[in-house]
Amino acid sequence: MRNGRSSEASTTVSDALNRDTRSIPALDAGMPAREFAFTQEDFTRVRTLIYAHAGISLSPIKKEMVYSRLVRRLRALGHGSFGTYLAYLESNSGEIEGFVNALTTNLTAFFREPHHFEMLARQMETTPVRPFRIWCAAASTGEEAYSLAMTACEVFDTLAPPVTVLASDIDTHVLRTASEGIYPLERVERMDKQRLKRFFLRGSGRRAGFVRVRPELQALLQFERINLLDNRWPMHTVFDAIFCRNVMIYFDKETQLRLLRHFKPHLSPGGLFYAGHSESFLHAAELFRSRGRTVYEHAR
Repeated sequence: MRNGRSSEASTTVSDALNRDTRSIPALDAGMPAREFAFTQEDFTRVRTLIYAHAGISLSPIKKEMVYSRLVRRLRALGHGSFGTYLAYLESNSGEIEGFVNALTTNLTAFFREPHHFEMLARQMETTPVRPFRIWCAAASTGEEAYSLAMTACEVFDTLAPPVTVLASDIDTHVLRTASEGIYPLERVERMDKQRLKRFFLRGSGRRAGFVRVRPELQALLQFERINLLDNRWPMHTVFDAIFCRNVMIYFDKETQLRLLRHFKPHLSPGGLFYAGHSESFLHAAELFRSRGRTVYEHAR
């Protein structure tokens, strides 16, 4: 099993999940008949597997969400039940990617939590080392990563700033969208008009109703699939800024600490770690200390 988890550890997780859900009423009571039966045992197996492979700790109330997302995989692969699909998943590592892609949540927007981009701009201005390196560790469909690149272009007043952005995600589907850089107009309708004009090309013909980020902006980004739970990450770079926002909320405290210990050597001594608006690292005070609104630096 990936991430070096033993079968004994998996059994422990499974036992814990079973205890967690034993007192939860059946969520499908009174629900319309489903296309496929989805038992509590099936749900517990899903929770065990997604925890083992992606570190995600699924709440017991997510049963309906899990069903609606995984039923597409059953149809696509021709399985007649969740039991046969999960047995196939456990014996076929090639399906792990499809399984994880189906269950990961990808909520993002351009310049979401704008105070972070204002702080990043100040950080770029005051950091003398070039190039300035950024890791967007949960890039999803690319809006955050491109927002980082746009911020860099504005700080240095050029479409070729001395900045690089590594954009990674565990979900290969969203990374493909990100690398294409094509978005419906409604995704950018709240963006400043000057910013929109500077960084995007409006589509025509079959691309009418869409915009595409300029090639110069795409050139600043490198896209790569990275599972944060892997024991080794493929890069050896030290970054000046790491954006890992609204990701830790899906992990339990033990997994959060393990990830933060892994992130620490990848952040430069004067670098900043940008977290999500609902995330706090008070339990990791020996690793990081606060620099403001969900922004952290190395603990001294």
